[in-house]
Amino acid sequence: MADDFSFEITKSIGTISSGKGGWNLELNMISWNGRPPKYDIRSWSPDHQKMSKGITLTQDELAALKSLLNTREL
Repeated sequence: MADDFSFEITKSIGTISSGKGGWNLELNMISWNGRPPKYDIRSWSPDHQKMSKGITLTQDELAALKSLLNTREL
């Protein structure tokens, strides 16, 4: 199975936190393999060429997460 894939950060929404070596945990809109963009949370190297494992969410999933977090006292 090939590990080849393409991605494009279509919109940078913001940095959640900064880590060692300039890597940042970010929320972005990303198009994976030419598909429609989805919300994505993961750590990125400073040049955005390397990434960690992360989570990709549809708009409905992000809205459900937001609703769930709004019920919690943080």
